[in-house]
Amino acid sequence: MGISVSAAAKRFDNWIRTEFVELNTDLEEIYFHQDDKADVEGSGTEIKEKLVGQGRALIGLLLKEDNTQKDFHSVFNTLGNVGLFLAALRRHELTNDDRDDECPFEECSALAQQISADLGVAPRFVSAHLSTYNFAVNGVQKSFTSLQDEKLFHDYNLYAILFYKRAAEALMHIPSMGISASATALMLKEAKDALNQVTLHNKALFDSLDTARFFFCVRPYFKTYYVGSETYRGANAGDFSGVNQIDLLLGLCRANDPFYARLLEEKMLFMVPEDQRLLRMCLEKRPLLDGFLGAANVSAKEPWFIENCQLFLDVCRTHGQSAGQHHNMLVRKYIEKPSESVEKKHLKQITASGPPLPDLLKSLARLRDLRMAAAREDIDTAHNDLMALQTSLQ
Repeated sequence: MGISVSAAAKRFDNWIRTEFVELNTDLEEIYFHQDDKADVEGSGTEIKEKLVGQGRALIGLLLKEDNTQKDFHSVFNTLGNVGLFLAALRRHELTNDDRDDECPFEECSALAQQISADLGVAPRFVSAHLSTYNFAVNGVQKSFTSLQDEKLFHDYNLYAILFYKRAAEALMHIPSMGISASATALMLKEAKDALNQVTLHNKALFDSLDTARFFFCVRPYFKTYYVGSETYRGANAGDFSGVNQIDLLLGLCRANDPFYARLLEEKMLFMVPEDQRLLRMCLEKRPLLDGFLGAANVSAKEPWFIENCQLFLDVCRTHGQSAGQHHNMLVRKYIEKPSESVEKKHLKQITASGPPLPDLLKSLARLRDLRMAAAREDIDTAHNDLMALQTSLQ
C-alpha cells in the first residue's frame, strides 16, 4: 500500500477492498429490486451473517495484535476500515440507534476508541477516509460497494474538496500580505478559478448521478452509529476545513455567530488533524470583507482598491453560487425529493447528521444563505456590506 502496516491491518484492509465490497453490493442488489427499497430487515440474512463474521474475526485479530502504533496514515487508514465496517452494519440494520443502547460489537468500539484517542479525531469513519485519505490500489479506491453511482459520488466529492482546498490555500496568503498587495489580485483570481471548478464538478455530478441509486444504495451508509455508548453522526462531504476557511476569510460567515460557531465545533473532530490546525489558524485572521470596508472610505479611487475589491466581490459571488447550486440542485434532488415518496416509518433516521429532515433542510438553507450573502430579515448576512462595497466602486 506504500505505508507501513501490521500483518493483521493489511489483511483487514485487503478484506475491506474485496469481499466487503462484494457482500455489500450483493445486499444492495437485493434491496434495490424489492417493492420497498428502504426495507432492509429480513433480507439477505446469509450474506449479512458472512459480513459480520468475517469482519469481526479480522478486527479481533487486529485488536489482539495491539500493533497499531505506526505512522498517522496507517493508523488513520485502520480507523477508517473499522468505521466502514460499522457503517455497513448500521446500513444493513445489524445495529440501530433506536434499538441499541451501545455498540453491540465491542471489539470494533475498542479498536476505534483506541485509535481515536491517539489521533484526536472522531472514532468512526469520516469523509477523508473516502476522499483525500483514500489510498488507491491498482487504480481503485475504497468504497462500500462496486456500484457505479457510489464511485461517481465519491469521485466528484473528492474533486470538489480538492478545488475548495485550492481556493482556501490561495486566500490564506492574503492576510499576511494585505489587501492592497499586487499579489493579492493573483490569489483572488486563483480562488475564483478554483471555485468555478467546484461549480463545474457539482454540475457534472448532478447530471450523472442516479437519484434512486444514490438515495437507496449510497446515502444509507452515512448514518449515525454507536461507538461504545456514544452515537456519532454520519460522515459529511463538508468535513474538511477548506470550505470553512473560505467562509471565514471572506467574511461571509463569522465565528461569533452562534449558529456558525456550533457548526465549527461539531465538525472539528470529523476533520483530520491538519485540517483542524488550518481552521484554528484561520480563526485568528481578519476577514477580507472587514479590510475592504475599512479601506473604502479613503482608497475607493485607488487602482489597487478598484481591482482587488472587484476581484474580492467576484470570489464572494462565486462561492455563493456554488453554495446555492449544492443546496438547490443536489440536496433537493437527491435527499429532499426522494424522501417524499418513502414510507413514514423509514423517515426517522434518514439524515446522516441525526436531526429530522425538515430541521436539517432548514439548517442547510441558512448556511446556504450566509454563503450567498442573501438578503434576509431574520438572520444577519453580509448582504448589505457587499452592496456597500459594490457601490463604492461605481
